[in-house]
Amino acid sequence: MTDQRSPLCKAVKNRILQICDEKDLTINALATAAGLPPSSIKNILYGKSKNPKIATIKIICDGVNMSLKDFFDSAEFDNLDQEIE
Repeated sequence: MTDQRSPLCKAVKNRILQICDEKDLTINALATAAGLPPSSIKNILYGKSKNPKIATIKIICDGVNMSLKDFFDSAEFDNLDQEIE
């Protein structure tokens, strides 16, 4: 089964995993820090959430004391193709 998510969704997933690695957090620990149910983050990571909301990303950022600017200031987002042509 291939990953059918958009490149943007894959970049969000990869960035969340990168943050967990940098901060030595499990998915459950990240969810606890952000005050979210673990399923919210797992839905983004495993593709159930096809279009993660910016509000959810902001909550995740708040949980790890990171700004949205810092979240998106990553190589993951630098080379994304334009979604609408």
